[in-house]
This record gives sequence, C-alpha cells and structure tokens, in this order.
Amino acid sequence: MDDEERLLSPKPDGDDQQVEKSLRPKSLAEFIGQERVVEQLRIAITAARGRGEPLDHILFYGPPGLGKTSLSNVLANEMGVKIKITSGPAIERAGDLAAILTNLQKNDILFIDEVHRLNRAVEEVLYPAMEDFALDLIVGKGPSARNLRLKLPRFTVVGATTRLALLTSPLRDRFVAPHRLDFYSDDAMREIVSRSARILAMPITEEGAREIGRRARGTPRIANRLLRRVRDYAQVVADGQIDLAVARAALAQLEIDELGLDENDRRVLRAIIELFNGGPVGLSTLAAALAEEVDAIEDVYEPFLLQLGFLQRTPRGRIATRRAYAHLGVPYIERAVPPDDGGATQGRLF
Repeated sequence: MDDEERLLSPKPDGDDQQVEKSLRPKSLAEFIGQERVVEQLRIAITAARGRGEPLDHILFYGPPGLGKTSLSNVLANEMGVKIKITSGPAIERAGDLAAILTNLQKNDILFIDEVHRLNRAVEEVLYPAMEDFALDLIVGKGPSARNLRLKLPRFTVVGATTRLALLTSPLRDRFVAPHRLDFYSDDAMREIVSRSARILAMPITEEGAREIGRRARGTPRIANRLLRRVRDYAQVVADGQIDLAVARAALAQLEIDELGLDENDRRVLRAIIELFNGGPVGLSTLAAALAEEVDAIEDVYEPFLLQLGFLQRTPRGRIATRRAYAHLGVPYIERAVPPDDGGATQGRLF
C-alpha cells in the first residue's frame, strides 16, 4: 500500500492540507508539546524583536507530521512578518531561487521544506544569501562574463527536513539554530485532540480524546486524521459525541490496535514470525514475501516497529522480538541465532 494512502501515514495528503490550515496553532501560546523547542524559540523571538533584527537561520528536523511547518508559520506570526513557503524539489534551478530571494522584504521568513533535496547548484546560490545577504549572479558568457553581486534585505531561512544526515555539511553549518522535534507524549496528544475537536465543533470527552491521542503514534497529523474518522463514526453510529466507548469502537473498525499498529504493520510482523520462523530474514526477501517495495518496508513500516521494540536489525536480517510475539498473541519459542559470519551470507539474505 502506498504510504500516502495509509490512515496512519505521517505524511500529508490533499485532504490533510485543507483541514490542517484551520487546526494549526497561530502563536507559541497555542502550540502544544515540544516545550524545550518552544521555550528556546520564545527567547530567540523576544531577543530579535527587541533588537529589531530578523531571527537567525533555523533548522527543524525530525520525523514527518510533528509540526515543522506549523512552527514556521508561528514564527512569522510572532515576528509580525510575511512568510514565503517553498520546498527543495520545487526549486529546480538557481534562477528559481534568485527570483524568490529578490522578492523578499526586510525580516521576512523563507521556509524551505525538504531542504535536504536542494540540488547543489541551488545550494551554491543560497550560501552567500544566508551568510552575506547577497545574491551572486554571472552576467554574460565566455570571456566577457562578469560577476554581479546584488544586496538582499536581511531575512531568515527556516529549513525543515526529515533526513538530517542527507543535508550537506556546508548547508547544515549555516543554520545557526537547529531544533529537533520529538514524538509527543500521551498527555500532549490528548490536548491536541481536544483542541482540534473544539475547532471542529465536535463534542468529545477527555477519555475519548486520550484514546485517540495515544493510538496516533505521538504524531499530531495522524491524531487529527483519526479524529476526523472517529467523528464520522460518531455522527453516523453514535449520538454525535465521542466518548471512550465510541472512540474504541471506531478505532477497532479502522483496525488500529491499542499501540497504534494497523493491519499493514501486523502483516509485516506476522510474515517474519510465520513465514520465516521469527527471522532473521533479509529485507529484499521480506519485501518479496509481502509484495511490497524494499523502500516501503524500510521507510514506512519499520521505523514505528523499531521504536516499539518489535523488530531488531541484525547483519543477517530482521528479527521479530519477544514483544512482537506477545502483541500478536503468538507463543514465543527461544531459538539460538547463529553468529555473524562476517557478511558471507549477507548478499543472499539482503
């Protein structure tokens, strides 16, 4: 299944983008969770406004769906400036970036989502813009070509990435303030669900909000998506209010269990346990058995299963842990895993 089609995918879909705009916080006071990052940003904003200067360049990194775009809009609102939103793949040529930069006003924010996907030619234009607030252009061709430097107003670049390791060192070093966004606690998720329900004018009890929040993998985007599905269930099947019983019944119908796993996650675990005796099994072999792409297994399903401690990665392949057996209600059989042979069988397994 395509990740964008999954209910528990942390990536946005077309429906999300419309609804998220109304649910996003407008100020730091409205932003729930990420207390450490919020406090650091509050200090930076207060200091910058006191000096009448733009914010330093900021980098938000972490898993998708945790609020990187929302925080960028909050920064613009708190600073009282405009924000220009773009993404790394959308800036194909250096001229595209030059057009964006020359249209920025003093203290504006340029938000670049998926900043790790900027190509090298675009990065070379961005370096002097971030450091010296200048745009270097080559005018003419051949021997008559000359360099022209245009001064830019002082502005702030806010980058967002889910793959920090893919950022080049020169670009990463130019972000003065990097902030990692972590998964949200159950209490924060409950508050987020309750707030979203108020905005959507959906009656919900505290227990119902907690039940939805704790099955949303610590990700607000998933929580808001689940809330809308439970709202539909409550409207059609129940009396229109989401309480604990309604939330549980709706989530059970959606096949989302107590830990936030859906049928696709359980299918991966069952394949390892039932088809390969709990592992180890190579990634390509597992993908073939599930009729999935290797990238889908590695990027979509594995991260949450690893986070829960249901999977282990070994040189020989993936292994289902005792926790995975217990969650699926399958008896665990202790078996010795042969020692690593220095990679002799790695090619066959992977």
